[in-house]
Amino acid sequence: MNIAVLLKQVPDTDARIKPTADGSGIETDGIKYITNPYDEFALEAALQFKDAKIAKDVTIVTLGGSGAEKQIKDALARGATAAVRVDDPALAGSDSLGIARALAAAVTKSGATLVLAGKQAIDGDSSQVPAMVAELLGCAQISVVNELSLEGDTITAARVMGGGSVDVITATLPAVVTCEKGLNNPRFASMKGIMMAKRKKIAVWGLADLGLDPSQVGAAGSLVDEDGFSSPPARPGGRILDAGSPEATVAELVKLLREEAKVI
Repeated sequence: MNIAVLLKQVPDTDARIKPTADGSGIETDGIKYITNPYDEFALEAALQFKDAKIAKDVTIVTLGGSGAEKQIKDALARGATAAVRVDDPALAGSDSLGIARALAAAVTKSGATLVLAGKQAIDGDSSQVPAMVAELLGCAQISVVNELSLEGDTITAARVMGGGSVDVITATLPAVVTCEKGLNNPRFASMKGIMMAKRKKIAVWGLADLGLDPSQVGAAGSLVDEDGFSSPPARPGGRILDAGSPEATVAELVKLLREEAKVI
């Protein structure tokens, strides 16, 4: 069995994000990128299936330029057996559907029967791409999974629903599963793995390799156009109240909370 893991590169959680002057996106110069944290749970789940001899191969599938290869190499160092980077100039400006089309085509070409991904990416937070990939592949989807097991062609997943309830779902492969925090504890790459990863080739596929027409992706194929990015409004400065006695200060505070802040 070959398991495909969808990995996305996102700005580091410590990065200072600034919108572009025209509000069309964010300034990317100087931004440090990391692997989307939720995707790391998906990678670890796939590696555990490989360790248990349930899966033979774990293929990383990423959409991005050469800058994404650092995160891909890290996944290979942890134990992934192969990697694909989807890259084509026509992909610029793709919405979630365009990205999903490219990833679904890459998954099909890779021959994977199980696709694992994070439940969401921490940059856009749309949680759309994995569901669209499942729809395009015409297969089952199970989202926000906390427990996962695989026996033959049957996958069993558990999802915490709140209030102490757990939803247990079974599905037949092929399937797309999105992973939640708590599913596992992602491993670190070993020194041996890092050295081996340096020798592994990363396949680079363009639209022609995937059988996609440029009109299906990029700005030409986008149904959603995102703009109007802006920073949150600056917080007003703090105020120090001193109305004399403690009683008078409390009375002034209550008045301000009611009349200005309007929280009581």
